[in-house]
Amino acid sequence: MIQDKGTTVIIDTPAEFRLRTLEYGIKRIDALLLTHAHSDHIAGLDDIRRYNELQSGAIPAYCDAQTAAEVRKRFSYIFEDTQEGGGKPKVDLIETEPYSVFTVKDIQVQLLPVMHGGIQIAAFKTGRFAYVTDVSEVPERTFKELKGIDVLVLDALRHEPHPTHFSVSQALEAAEIIGAKKVYFTHIAHALEHNKTEAQLPGNVKMAYDGLELNIED
Repeated sequence: MIQDKGTTVIIDTPAEFRLRTLEYGIKRIDALLLTHAHSDHIAGLDDIRRYNELQSGAIPAYCDAQTAAEVRKRFSYIFEDTQEGGGKPKVDLIETEPYSVFTVKDIQVQLLPVMHGGIQIAAFKTGRFAYVTDVSEVPERTFKELKGIDVLVLDALRHEPHPTHFSVSQALEAAEIIGAKKVYFTHIAHALEHNKTEAQLPGNVKMAYDGLELNIED
C-alpha cells in the first residue's frame, strides 16, 4: 500500500487481500497497480467490490496489456453483462505502456518492465521508491530508470538459483547496480530464515515482513 496526501494505491490483490485490508484498516483504494496475472498476485480481485460500494464507483487498475488480457479472461464476469446478485467488482483496466508515467491524484507512477522467467511483467516506481517483485532479469533501460531512488523493494526468493525469481546473490547484484540507499527483500521463500539471512546482508539491505511501514521523503 502506498499512501500520500490522502491518496491510497494498492499493488496487487493476492488471495489474502480481504484479510489484509481488515488487518491494516484500509478504508479507501484510489487505484490498483497490477504487476502480473499470476494467481498469488490477483486472486483477491473480487474483494474490490466492497470498495466500489463504499466509494460509489469503479476503481482504475493500471497494468500492461498482457496482464489486462489475463485479468479479462480469469475474471470475465467482471467485464460482461451478467447477473450481479450480491454485487461484483467494478474495475477499469487501464493498459499502460512500458516506461509510461501516469498520475493517481497526487501520486505519479511509472510502469517499468522486468522479466519474470519467460514473461514480461511490471515493476512500479513512484518518486524515490520502487517496487520490483517476481523478477529474474532487469532490462538495461529499467536499470537506468531505477538509478537514484532511495528505497527499493526487490524480489529475493532463496539462495539457490530459480528460473523465474532472483536468488539472494542476484538480488544483491541488482541492488548494487541500482544504488538505492535502502533495499528490502520481498517474495521470500520459507527457506530463508529472517534473522539469520538478514545478519548476512549489507547494512542497507533488510528482509521485508508483513506490516512493515516505511516513511519516504519527497
